[in-house]
Amino acid sequence: MDTPIVNQLFKQLFHHHPTCPSHQNIARLATTIQHVRRQRQRFYSSRGRGPVGATSSKSESDWQQRTMLLPQDMSAEYNRFPMVTADNLRARKERPRRVKMLLRDFIEDSLYNPNYGYFSKQVVIFSPGEPFNFPAFEDELEFQSLLSKRYVEFEDKLDAVSYSDTRQLWFTPTELFRPYYGESIARYLVANYKLTTYPYHDLIIYEMGAGRGTLMLNILDYIRDFEPSVYARTKFKIIEISTQLATLQNSQLLQSAAGRGHSDKVEIINKSIFDWTQRVPSPCFFLAFEVFDNFAHDVVRYDLATEAPMQGIVLIDEKGDFYEFYTPNLDPVAARFFCVRDAATGGRYKLPYPSTRIGRWISANRPFAPNLSTPEYIPTRLMQFFDVLGKYFPAHRLLTSDFHSLPDAIKGLNAPIVQTRYARQPVPVSTPLVHQGYFDIMFPTDFRISESIYQAITGKLTRVLSHEEFMRRWAYVEETETRSGENPLLGWYKNASVLYTV
Repeated sequence: MDTPIVNQLFKQLFHHHPTCPSHQNIARLATTIQHVRRQRQRFYSSRGRGPVGATSSKSESDWQQRTMLLPQDMSAEYNRFPMVTADNLRARKERPRRVKMLLRDFIEDSLYNPNYGYFSKQVVIFSPGEPFNFPAFEDELEFQSLLSKRYVEFEDKLDAVSYSDTRQLWFTPTELFRPYYGESIARYLVANYKLTTYPYHDLIIYEMGAGRGTLMLNILDYIRDFEPSVYARTKFKIIEISTQLATLQNSQLLQSAAGRGHSDKVEIINKSIFDWTQRVPSPCFFLAFEVFDNFAHDVVRYDLATEAPMQGIVLIDEKGDFYEFYTPNLDPVAARFFCVRDAATGGRYKLPYPSTRIGRWISANRPFAPNLSTPEYIPTRLMQFFDVLGKYFPAHRLLTSDFHSLPDAIKGLNAPIVQTRYARQPVPVSTPLVHQGYFDIMFPTDFRISESIYQAITGKLTRVLSHEEFMRRWAYVEETETRSGENPLLGWYKNASVLYTV
């Protein structure tokens, strides 16, 4: 199915008919497709020289990227609508209209708005129940078969309580390989703690984006059982932006006697890391697993004649439809990102257009060629996260894992996967401009660039390993090996890397 059609369809279904039974939604699907097939995505580029959002001349504001024939002119609305940020929208209970915002604010609002954001309202984290006994499996295929069965059973139980066509269900390596994944992290933490600050400082662990709290429990269980002297000095603090997930983490902690035994070690802080204002001078470890992929990014395109970056702005009209404008007036965060990236890498990084003048000329003079490059998605929010670590956690040691590549991403450099689930099936779309709160927007992490920026901001040294290399060092890999010799813990996350402070 054409992904822009699906994008528009889901926006209509979810906004106007949030409680329709599935057969009604499917009927609306059939009747809506004919209309939305006529809809086109529009791209604009504002050439005004004043501040973003300021009124510009007719000739400047009408300058558009040549990607569609006869695109609708929204220049008047662009000049009239106010500029807002994700922070401005936090208290809103309804998705905004008649506004414009930077793409990073649009993504931040879509994923994390407390009232309608994806992680605030939609996400359910899969738990497979009892840990898998990997040595009992003949091979990886048998493991996959049992995993699929448990996955269906898990969602069947949820539907028995409250049926949903649009449930967003996903799983993590922490849950799949419980407790072995968490125990490998615990070994890393204990070994490095003993080598550096033990016994002069406590073992203080911060985790951001802790999901169900499973990693926390696995780490604390291991330290209590195998390192009692370290456990006596351990403190675990979760920083969780989602109130729903913070409540779930607290519930998981109190669910069993073993978990309740950790209560005096644990603090769950329900706030965004970007709202952090307290300086933590003590040495600590900072964990961030599969967090970078959902950090908001800005989008830029480059003028093929001048190579000047132009920053993307999303306009939302009175109907809730989206339009994309580009302006040469970079906001301070994006402008700083370019400066930091250039200094940190010595100017060596990929760009979404030909590197030679003749190449750019050929690209610009092809028939129906756009006058801007393909998009580049820049991790401005990740840079701001490194700022928080450097300013408020000066003695931290970072341990993070995320995806360095993602299949089926949308068009562009460092572009995300954008998808939702409908009737238990994944539905990918071709743009991040989607109905807020119903779509996951997940970016790959360029670890070479990210490592350089982290080092430049914090002044710390780091190392990057593949997921498999890290697990071979710290996991007891025989615990997740099948009888055939296949090992899902080592083989399932080939597109993930681990970065840690040395």
